[in-house]
Amino acid sequence: MWCQRLACLLRGQRGSSGHRWPWLPRGPRPILAVPARCHPTAPASPCCAWELHRDHLELRYGSTVMRLDFVWLRDHCRSASCYNAKTKQRSLDTASVDLAIQPQAVRVDETTLFLTWPDGHVTRYGLEWLARNSYEGQKQQVMHPRILWNAEIYQQAQVPSIDCQSFLKTDEGLKEFLQNFLLYGIAFVENVTPTKEDTEILAKRISIIRETIYGRMWYFTSDFSRGDTAYTKLALDRHTDTTYFQEPCGIQVFHCLKHEGTGGRTLLVDGFHAAERVLHQAPEHFELLAKVPLKHEYVENVGGCHNHMIGVGPVLNVYPWNNELYLIRYNNYDRAVINTVPHDVVRRWYHAHRALTAELRRPDNELWVKLKPGKVLFVDNWRVLHGREAFTGYRQLCGCYLTRDDVLNTARLLGLQA
Repeated sequence: MWCQRLACLLRGQRGSSGHRWPWLPRGPRPILAVPARCHPTAPASPCCAWELHRDHLELRYGSTVMRLDFVWLRDHCRSASCYNAKTKQRSLDTASVDLAIQPQAVRVDETTLFLTWPDGHVTRYGLEWLARNSYEGQKQQVMHPRILWNAEIYQQAQVPSIDCQSFLKTDEGLKEFLQNFLLYGIAFVENVTPTKEDTEILAKRISIIRETIYGRMWYFTSDFSRGDTAYTKLALDRHTDTTYFQEPCGIQVFHCLKHEGTGGRTLLVDGFHAAERVLHQAPEHFELLAKVPLKHEYVENVGGCHNHMIGVGPVLNVYPWNNELYLIRYNNYDRAVINTVPHDVVRRWYHAHRALTAELRRPDNELWVKLKPGKVLFVDNWRVLHGREAFTGYRQLCGCYLTRDDVLNTARLLGLQA
């Protein structure tokens, strides 16, 4: 997706002011109607009307005007011969649909659209289903409801931690935890036995643990046993992890098992809140950060660990149909040489990066927490940046990465929008 955006960028196409990006449709083109006659459904339901065009059906339902391609309408048929209702899978061979297909008859009542195709097959669609699943309907919907926050907003929300036993043994506790996590991108579980084994039991409650080059459950101190600044006592600036993976890890789990010293507070910053401020203040910067693909790289040759990882993607990743931000990839430590765009784009990118960095570094956006034994932190690595202040003494942490798909799957099975 980003490669198409980059192609537009290199051709010199610029977006208009406001929040619309150049890879999004600019609006409907003139409609060629054959014939252009409007058909209201019935006097009792004036909120619905339809009009046939050469290659699509225009359907007005309530305040939503949908333009439904005929091939799309045939392909998404939910009849028993086209769709397996038990497995929720398509049975129709899409490649068998005539790309010039047109319905022979169209009828709409108060709740349902009926289409009869040239072979006599009848397709039925609920109007509410079409309003939800059409492109025009999806543009108005949010995939992932969130509450954007700075330190004051989060603290005033007084988001509760979840007790370990409630988290592990009740769906209510698990659901409350996941709701907090989905809304804020961070969540805490209290009263956990401070061992790696108990932390693993906790993590497996919501997801399969993602094994990486760091192992399944990682455990580290400041012994520099790996070629990474995290394995030192130095301060770490805000960042997201594994930007050098093609798909960065979705969720990160932290549990401080022991700390005999000072310092070491954890820094948390809502990257989506910072990006939203950039969008409103300088939309051209947001646009550029969502277009330009960057390489991130991790090269390690320490002891028996030999790795060379490269991930490619823009800093900001958005769904193109509704401009919803779903991933931020920000790590100045691991960003590789910028060699994916020409010099005139590079300078503009640096200005955009500076604007985002300034927002991420605003003191009022910084939430500082002191991790302690028994308190486990879950972080949405696609949204919330984390860092650390320097520390003294002996400090042990354990944790792991979780697969994002499995966490969202658990949330949906509990009835949450994820």
